[in-house]
Amino acid sequence: MEVLMSPEQKSATVRLPRAERREQILAAATRAFARAGFAATGLDDIATEAAVTRVLLYRHFDSKPDLYRAVLDRACTRLAATVGDDDFDEDTIQKMLNAAADDPDGFRLLFHYAAREPEFRDIMDALAANSTEVAGRNLTGRIPDGPWARWAARLLPTVTIEAVIAWLDAGQPDPDNAAERIGHVVHAVMQAASPSDRGFSPSP
Repeated sequence: MEVLMSPEQKSATVRLPRAERREQILAAATRAFARAGFAATGLDDIATEAAVTRVLLYRHFDSKPDLYRAVLDRACTRLAATVGDDDFDEDTIQKMLNAAADDPDGFRLLFHYAAREPEFRDIMDALAANSTEVAGRNLTGRIPDGPWARWAARLLPTVTIEAVIAWLDAGQPDPDNAAERIGHVVHAVMQAASPSDRGFSPSP
């Protein structure tokens, strides 16, 4: 008598290389966490999403927090591969849009949902510190050194990220011109931090 197996059971019995199975689980966990959030997503939900058994899940990750950190690390790695992590130039906004479009769940998890989870605040603090340092370095020569330059360095990454998330939430409109539109917002911040052509210099 033939034993019928569900698609999930069949998938779980297929032997995959460890790295490939881990990537499958991380991709599924990204979708599950983005759909319901960290607190409301159980390991059973992730196992179902990944079409694996819970036992198999535990062979790769010790706990839900361990898995969530791995998901955030994966999102950081994928973002850095597309955008880079040490420079900011005229192509950076388009690269961020590309990264967000390619992995909207990972992008939202990294920059929106994880920021609300105190347990993972260290990841977000490190990411924010690096973004501020890169922005500040790239503003050198454009804005005189001082408190307004530091203000812009902190604000620019936040504005850019929120603009990209808003673009995702709006349905990714006008992708060919979205980078230029977001660029107007970025340049407005830089202009606000710069001495005015009319001789006005922002007060410290």
